[in-house]
Amino acid sequence: MKFVRFGLFLLCLFTFGLFSFLATMDASRDERNLLYVAAPGIRNYVEFGGVGVLVFDMDNGHRWMKRIPTLEIKPGQEAENVKGVCASAATGRLYVSTPQRLICIDLATEKILWNRTYPGGCDRMSITPDGKAIYLPSFEGPHWHVVDAATGDVITRIETNSGAHNTVCGLNGKFAYLAGLKSPVLTVADVRTHKAASTVGPFSNSIRPFTVNSRESLVYVNVNDLLGFEIGDTNTGKMLHRVEVTGYQKGPVKRHGCPSHGVGLTPDESELWVSDAANNSMHVFDATVMPPRQIKSIKLREQPGWITFSLDGKYAYPSTGEVINTRTKEIITALSDETGRAVHSEKMIQIVFSNGKPVRTGDQFGLGRKQTNH
Repeated sequence: MKFVRFGLFLLCLFTFGLFSFLATMDASRDERNLLYVAAPGIRNYVEFGGVGVLVFDMDNGHRWMKRIPTLEIKPGQEAENVKGVCASAATGRLYVSTPQRLICIDLATEKILWNRTYPGGCDRMSITPDGKAIYLPSFEGPHWHVVDAATGDVITRIETNSGAHNTVCGLNGKFAYLAGLKSPVLTVADVRTHKAASTVGPFSNSIRPFTVNSRESLVYVNVNDLLGFEIGDTNTGKMLHRVEVTGYQKGPVKRHGCPSHGVGLTPDESELWVSDAANNSMHVFDATVMPPRQIKSIKLREQPGWITFSLDGKYAYPSTGEVINTRTKEIITALSDETGRAVHSEKMIQIVFSNGKPVRTGDQFGLGRKQTNH
């Protein structure tokens, strides 16, 4: 009888495991992966996708699905260029910033919940993982506003006098990283107190786009006048390495005024990709060694000014609108809107839905997710 009971116990365990596996498979099949692209995401150039948030079906060849209206352009007015995009699965909200305002959109109804302006304007913001607070830089100004993500109300402000510009809220929910385009020093803010806690740098020049690994021990930064990137240690606050792209020369750029404006880690942190505007290229580095080693270059249709990745790491999204297979390094398609117009944007984010509800979000910065995914 003992052996029979033990056998029944094993059978129950196997059955439970099988049902759990099948339930997981069903949930996976039910998930939809959508790419939200905010436009105009290249300055205020409406020729690269018009105005609004364009949604693409990542599971079906990145085909265009719909356009979510944002700001109406009245006759004689110019479009407001989008500065940043972020989202929270916890609250089901999408946020879009322009130099004038921060807009909150309900992902279920696709309606604007609020549209707020702030003293000093707005730039590229980031939201805490719990969806409660947004770190919103003023438009190249002296401070960041910490904003209540539910209401848009200002909680407090952080003064850095650095030319507030790019922002990353770390995935561990403890720190926010604040980069001003007039400073070679990265400020690290404590999310619990909303106060500056430490710095990283100085780097060799003013910081432009940057990304952070999942342990939040390293930052990879673009700086002015460098075709490549630099690496900083968040624990010591010191700059560790300067890495220059080889085989390519700096040249004239259309936008941003620096050779490399765009750097990102693949989610597994095995590679780091960096943009090269003058040569219409993305350069890929092996990030499993230190300093990272250049291994591949990919030609694009226009000058890139940003790079991010899908959550599973299969796709790379330069701002020029191509969709690149990260394994083969081949361009598999390019984003286009409902009119067939090429879509370019430096502001895009993946949102994963299950049963019609958002369950996960990516980021616009190409953050490392090795520890998070594990």
